[in-house]
Amino acid sequence: MKKIKKYLKKHLTKDRYHHTLGVAYTAMALAMRYNPNPSNSDFIKRAETAGLLHDCAKCMDNDKKLHICEKNGIPYSSFESSHPYLLHGKVGAHIAKTKFHIHDEDILQAITWHTTGRPEMSLLEKIIYIADYIEPSRSPIPELDEIRQLAFIDIDKAMEKILSNTLKFLESKGNPVDKMTQTTYDSYVRPTYKGGNLA
Repeated sequence: MKKIKKYLKKHLTKDRYHHTLGVAYTAMALAMRYNPNPSNSDFIKRAETAGLLHDCAKCMDNDKKLHICEKNGIPYSSFESSHPYLLHGKVGAHIAKTKFHIHDEDILQAITWHTTGRPEMSLLEKIIYIADYIEPSRSPIPELDEIRQLAFIDIDKAMEKILSNTLKFLESKGNPVDKMTQTTYDSYVRPTYKGGNLA
C-alpha cells in the first residue's frame, strides 16, 4: 500500500489524491457491510486496493492514454477514442497489473469499469463504482445523501439510482453518453436486457 500511495502522490493532483483516499475508505466500509465471508478480511483489503488504484491514470495526458492502449493492445471504442478521458479506467487497470503486479481479475475489472459500469458487475465492481460516487469529499450531487444511505441498505438499488442520476445529469448538460453507461442502466431496469435485444 505504501508503494501505491507513493505513486499516487506523484501522479495525481492533491484534490484527486484526496478523492482517491476517500474512495478507498468508502470501498472498505462497503466491503465490511457486504463481505460474503465475514471471517475473512481479504475482501476488504481487495476493496481498498481497487479503491486506491481506480483513478491512478486519471491525471495522465489523454494522448498518452491512447498511446498506452494502442501499444498494449487494449481495446477501446470509437466513443472512447473521441473522449479519451474515459480510458483512465482501462489504463489504470494496465498500470495496476504491470507496475504493481496485481493479477486479481476482479480488482482489475473494478478499476476498468468504475466510470461507466457494465452489465453483470461483480460485488467488488459495484462497490468501487458506488464508492467513487458517494465518497465523503464528493461535491454535492442531487440526492447524494439518500444514495449514501441506500448504498448500505441495497447495493443494486444504489447502482440503479446512480446510473439513472448520471444519465439525467449528462442529458441536462447536453453531454454525450457512453453506450456502456446506458447499457449498464438498462441491465438494471430491464433484467432481461442483453445489449439491445430482449431475451
